[in-house]
Amino acid sequence: MPTPSSARAPRRDAAANREAILGAAAVALNEDIDASLETIAARAGLSRRAVYGHFATRDELLIEVFTRGARRLAALLDPVSNPDPLVEIALFGATLWAEVEHIRVSAALAVRGPHRAMVGTALDPARERLRATVRRGMDSGRIRTDLDSETVTRLIENAAVSVLDEATRAGLTPEAGHRLVMLAGVGAAGMGWREAGELIASTPELAFSAETVDQNNGGQR
Repeated sequence: MPTPSSARAPRRDAAANREAILGAAAVALNEDIDASLETIAARAGLSRRAVYGHFATRDELLIEVFTRGARRLAALLDPVSNPDPLVEIALFGATLWAEVEHIRVSAALAVRGPHRAMVGTALDPARERLRATVRRGMDSGRIRTDLDSETVTRLIENAAVSVLDEATRAGLTPEAGHRLVMLAGVGAAGMGWREAGELIASTPELAFSAETVDQNNGGQR
């Protein structure tokens, strides 16, 4: 008869294998968005059969990778707060960048690819936070009022996603991407580029932190 500890061991192994697969997939997809299950399995140090033990199809694996990442991002954005709604928007962008800059290709696919609806659902809490910030900024006169709040919210969100594309195309450094995502966000909110630059330069909370980026990407540069 197996002991209680020996009976629990396979479950621990299965959980560890699943985490290894998800981590390997996130990295492999960033290197090659068409990475096969064989490639992902090899990176995880597992067989293709072992991957199929957790995910019936490659598509199922992608959905889990993308939605899990979106849920983590939403949780990271939840505590972000600042009395100035424009600074808060910049902080949203900086937090996003610190979380996904090392997987920028797969992150862009997650929010624009065929699974964007599922990813969008996972990001709904973060989107609602942004809506509230936009409404607060419009009420106080800090955010543009020539457009409705939903439009401004979408513009800010799309600006952040566009930075992922530009960062990949131009090979931006982590620090350059950090600055660009903030400029894009507050610019979409209605701030001029000179004023946006001054806001970033004069606000200590918006300074780039290599340590934060390293922590979010597991120390891998």
